[in-house]
Amino acid sequence: MAKIRITKKFDFEAGHALYGYDGKCKNLHGHSYKLWVTVIGEPIADAENIKCGMVIDFGDLKRIVNDKIIEQFDHAMVFNAQSPHRVLADELQAKGHRIIKVDYQPTSENLVVDFAQRIAEELPSHITLFSVRLQETDSSYAEWYARDNE
Repeated sequence: MAKIRITKKFDFEAGHALYGYDGKCKNLHGHSYKLWVTVIGEPIADAENIKCGMVIDFGDLKRIVNDKIIEQFDHAMVFNAQSPHRVLADELQAKGHRIIKVDYQPTSENLVVDFAQRIAEELPSHITLFSVRLQETDSSYAEWYARDNE
């Protein structure tokens, strides 16, 4: 049977702090992120299966991405927990703000790798994560491809 790629797009709002960066983005700022998740697999061939003909139910893919990414990152501020920004992150969190502390500089490149790992861990065994694309502005995005990381 043919392998088919399935893609679902997600939107979320988040901010980040790039400690030590020397450009405009050194300031705390946010983005209207767009996230595309593409998986690959063979459509279910069992005619008795309610999901016959599907690689994965779009609803199942949506649930995975919502659980692991959207519900956690939407309207949150992302800080590098290894940077001096952790003090500000702790203060904001203590005041009830939604804060995520990660062990890396929260660039689009690093976020897309993190997101790929989170999603891949949750996929059914017969489905493979093919790619993840994280767009932070209309003209800027980072992409992760499984074949580049084998």
